[in-house]
Amino acid sequence: MDFTFSEEQQAAVEAAKAVFSGVAPDGVPSPALTPGAVAEEFDRPLWARLAAADLLSLVLAPAHGGAGLDPIALCLVLRESAKVLARVPLLETSAVAMTLERHGDPDMAAELLPRVGRGDLVLTVGANGRSGHDPAELAVTARREGDRWVLDGTQTGVPWARCADRIAIPAHTPEGRTVIVLVPPGHDGLTLADQVSTNGELLAEARLDSVRVTTREVIDTEGAWEWLRGLLTTGTCALALGLGEAVLAMTAAYTGKREQFGFPVATFQAVAVQAADRYIDLRAMEVTLWQAAWRIGSGAAGALPASGDIAVAKIWASEGVRRVVQTAQHLHGGFGADTDYPLHRYHAWAKHLELSLGPAAAHEETLGDLLAAHPLS
Repeated sequence: MDFTFSEEQQAAVEAAKAVFSGVAPDGVPSPALTPGAVAEEFDRPLWARLAAADLLSLVLAPAHGGAGLDPIALCLVLRESAKVLARVPLLETSAVAMTLERHGDPDMAAELLPRVGRGDLVLTVGANGRSGHDPAELAVTARREGDRWVLDGTQTGVPWARCADRIAIPAHTPEGRTVIVLVPPGHDGLTLADQVSTNGELLAEARLDSVRVTTREVIDTEGAWEWLRGLLTTGTCALALGLGEAVLAMTAAYTGKREQFGFPVATFQAVAVQAADRYIDLRAMEVTLWQAAWRIGSGAAGALPASGDIAVAKIWASEGVRRVVQTAQHLHGGFGADTDYPLHRYHAWAKHLELSLGPAAAHEETLGDLLAAHPLS
């Protein structure tokens, strides 16, 4: 079997490296020194460069001006973005756009997706429910009234909500189905209350009070929300992998030049063993990530549904990225807490990614349920 990436996927990585090469992780104030959000907006100049490099249209079909690549290509680009803590809604916009293209109204897709590829339209999604732990689709209700849908409920921790042009809101119907509704931030009945994440980014609590939308703004295909949530979770794993790789490289550089007793501390066995353990964590994060991304993109069958591979990837990503940044702080000594040094920023982002879309324990429970329902022979 050939496990190498395709030429198109490798080209996407090279384009991403070129765009992100000029991004500084400390381009905004430190979250440790800022009482509120580190910035009101995401990095618009970087967003424009991503559009110019055709990276915002990477996963869109050629009919909508895109390259038609798969979730693996998206994860490859997300991995590069996390290495520099790029402050852009690349995951949210791409995931919602792919879901709209795959499951949504064709006319709505034809209207919105070319604008997404040009960087003119930003999409986000409320995927955290009311508390960040309960199912997001149960936090909002959706009912039909004539030719309209009416939404009521609350989604917390919506990333980039005030900057987005559409917010994808999952909601459950009286019949027990889940639909996804695309709501503009200024829509009647929608109220946004500011929240701040662990890494200092501005989030929002989206409160919906009898929000009325047309049928074309609703994605009601069976399985659409499960597919979108799986893609968001896998993309979060890609971000965790890229961040972890950057932190381990930073740690290797520091311990290679920091000397004790006339020798670099990297040559000490206790230091080398800890770094090696974290390298193993990253390799496990990587292989489970590509397995999950491949299952989502290909639709290939397996012993468990694709959600099982996604759960395994998120378990490794949550636990692995936490261990990587904790070991990095230990091996840096007090220097890792210096707010003039970028490691503390990576630590804050790692904590945010660890808990995003459910911590490891939540996905272990999901995996257990899947194993109980699909016994392995």
